[in-house]
Amino acid sequence: FNTRINSKDKIKEQNTIQMAIDLVKQGRVKSKTYRHTKSSNLYVRLLIKLYKFLTRRTDSKFNAAVLRRLNFSKTTRFPLGLSRIVKNTKGDNEKKIVCAVTTITDDVRLLEFPKRSICALRFTEGARRRIIAAGGECLTFDQ
Repeated sequence: FNTRINSKDKIKEQNTIQMAIDLVKQGRVKSKTYRHTKSSNLYVRLLIKLYKFLTRRTDSKFNAAVLRRLNFSKTTRFPLGLSRIVKNTKGDNEKKIVCAVTTITDDVRLLEFPKRSICALRFTEGARRRIIAAGGECLTFDQ
């Protein structure tokens, strides 16, 4: 309780305790259960089935990460531009395969695209054209 003095010099007791979520102690409890996909896309559903099997049968963290991202909604799987790929893989070996569980889009601001092998759910036509023209390859997760 907090005591306050009015203008008439009377002591008034006021309750200052309020209901709230304790965000400092991580008050909101999020559900930790497995989220099933609501996608009607057969390709995504088959990939989820495949990576569910691979995650269960192997100890690969990569398969678990791909499965988790496949279960994202379409709005959460936001597209990835070619310039972002170049920025994140600068100085890496060109034999490495870049994986993105999303759509790869072209970026007209990017002048030169290096040779890269990219694995993604889908590619826009412009992005596919630029990757192949640079000598890279476009892969999907079932390949």
